[in-house]
Amino acid sequence: MKQITFTLLLLLSATSICAQQRKSLSILGDSYSTFENYLQPDSNFVWYFNGKHENTDVTRVEQTWWSLLLKKTGMQLCRNNSFSGSTISSTGYRKEDYSQRSFCKRLWNLGCPDVIIVLGATNDSWAGSPIGEFQYADWTDKDLYSFRPAMAYMLYHLKNRYPNTEIYFVMNSELKDEITSSCRVICERYDVPFIQLENIDKINGHPSIKGMEAIAEQVALGMKNEVNEE
Repeated sequence: MKQITFTLLLLLSATSICAQQRKSLSILGDSYSTFENYLQPDSNFVWYFNGKHENTDVTRVEQTWWSLLLKKTGMQLCRNNSFSGSTISSTGYRKEDYSQRSFCKRLWNLGCPDVIIVLGATNDSWAGSPIGEFQYADWTDKDLYSFRPAMAYMLYHLKNRYPNTEIYFVMNSELKDEITSSCRVICERYDVPFIQLENIDKINGHPSIKGMEAIAEQVALGMKNEVNEE
């Protein structure tokens, strides 16, 4: 009896250790990463919902790029703080004030993950947010209404708030060259791996099932390449 109890304890201990070794993933994103009932906070705006709707063929959470990535990598979800329509900067559509939904505002609420993936800048490109100048310190609230200062602010504070975390920036395809090139420059400045998406199938500007699969594959490959280069 004692031997059986001891064996069970060993098995439970091994299971616990394996569970602890699984990396956790948090996402800082926009509509591309949303899904109904999977966001924190749950007041964030959503693009993808359970069940059929007219804007997309993605109707199950298992079809999202991040759910597919978790399956590919064995990671577990820590927190998905994505907000449909959100910009990295504080300037949104129609020049409205998006500061309360911006990436710079939400970066502080990502839990305690091992990995952070930022998939953003799409709405800054689509909304025509001011590009601004490259700025790497002494940001004011006013500075964050322009894209380049906001992008630098976001990466600087992500690196400092989550110092032992792997951070990746994923760049959407088909955005303005000025936005894409600026993201690349700022990622290099902060030594954040830059993953450029290509040939993403979309419906109404958003990833379809096929597009979600492509994102998951390209992000997984980008992460693997970064690990292999270290």
